[in-house]
Amino acid sequence: MMLIPTHHFRDIERKPEYLQPEKCAPPPYPGPAGTMWFIRDGCGIACAIVTWFLVLYAEFVVLFVMLIPSRDYVYSIINGILFNLLAFLALASHCRAMLTDPGAVPKGNATKEFIESLQLKPGQVVYKCPKCCSIKPDRAHHCSVCKRCIRKMDHHCPWVNNCVGENNQKYFVLFTMYIALISLHALIMVGFHFLHCFEEDWTKCSYFSPPTTVILLILLCFEGLLFLIFTSVMFGTQVHSICTDETGIEQLKKEERRWAKKTKWMNLKAVFGHPFSLGWASPFATPDQGKADPSQYVV
Repeated sequence: MMLIPTHHFRDIERKPEYLQPEKCAPPPYPGPAGTMWFIRDGCGIACAIVTWFLVLYAEFVVLFVMLIPSRDYVYSIINGILFNLLAFLALASHCRAMLTDPGAVPKGNATKEFIESLQLKPGQVVYKCPKCCSIKPDRAHHCSVCKRCIRKMDHHCPWVNNCVGENNQKYFVLFTMYIALISLHALIMVGFHFLHCFEEDWTKCSYFSPPTTVILLILLCFEGLLFLIFTSVMFGTQVHSICTDETGIEQLKKEERRWAKKTKWMNLKAVFGHPFSLGWASPFATPDQGKADPSQYVV
């Protein structure tokens, strides 16, 4: 089978006859405001469940193997509060990343009425996605899992069962950050607990038998190390992507930069909200995305 270069499709999309708006059904009636976004993908749902299970497993080992049996109540209270706070923020960020519309383009909006409403000037062109029959804004890409075009799509992440795009990138960054922090915190506590158990009697440092305690701690150590590395790398790449204002797909495809260059600080504020505040670290604070600009559909 002959492969056709990607740029060939871009050239085809520039031809007005390729749009064929009469073949597109009118866009579906929008759901009520606040309708929950959820992708029905078996693999993504399984990965999301595994994510929650691993966090809850870490909670179990930290509380019932290390902190509650400890005789140092101050140590247990401080670390218990800190770990549970970080775990709560991690799971809250996961929910927001999974259940927030990442920036889906209205499906089936490639209609004659919508194209006329853009009031195109001579020489201006629009792109149509033949898969979801939508007029694609600049920097939008089609996701085969979500079956929608997503504005500023970075990638589709099965761990949050959603695309990472314009509207939920903040929550994904917070999710990776908090998972990395609880992984680091768990590893530090495991190290201290091993030292404590070696110095004292193993039967007195846990409610479980010594072999069971060792197995639970080793599994937590392996989980924490694995996810610390993985989420730290993801966090770093996401922050770099935000600062350079270039999504993962745009970097991978080496797409020509057609948008205005802004400072790193402005790019961060565009994702996390204006102005800088503690809300940047909160998964419950929704950044102001502004109103949609009709000019984003034309080139």
